[in-house]
Amino acid sequence: MRALVFGLAMLVAGCGAKAIPLASATPDWMAGYWLSCEAGEVAESWTGAGVGVLLGATLTQGEQAGFEFLRIAENGNGGYSYFSMPNGRSPATEFVMVANASGRAVFENLEHDFPQRIIYQRRGERLHARIENASGVQGMDWNYRLTTHDDRCAS
Repeated sequence: MRALVFGLAMLVAGCGAKAIPLASATPDWMAGYWLSCEAGEVAESWTGAGVGVLLGATLTQGEQAGFEFLRIAENGNGGYSYFSMPNGRSPATEFVMVANASGRAVFENLEHDFPQRIIYQRRGERLHARIENASGVQGMDWNYRLTTHDDRCAS
């Protein structure tokens, strides 16, 4: 089995993609209902831990109101990707998972205008999300807390 996983990892590496092999699976530690109250109200919800696909949705309220459908799933190239559909727009934009360890996941699409990288980092009941350009110089950050479904920011 190790040889198969190693072989798959080498095959993916040999294709020029730095995709994480299937054995690493989805970042199930992202599952839950996350709320940020720093700049308006942003709720991000992820479900599906343990089944190999995470489904997510983001709802932003306030001046920058909008929504986004999200999915982390197998990408057909021996790894996983983050598929984003801002405001439900199709087709989804794919960001290949290039890291998933110790409560940190990184997804990249260097051909996309912005963002080119999406990073999630979990620390206990907190989730930090960042989108950025390839150099990391331009970016946006969200700090979420794990809470009950449909919780709201205090007025």
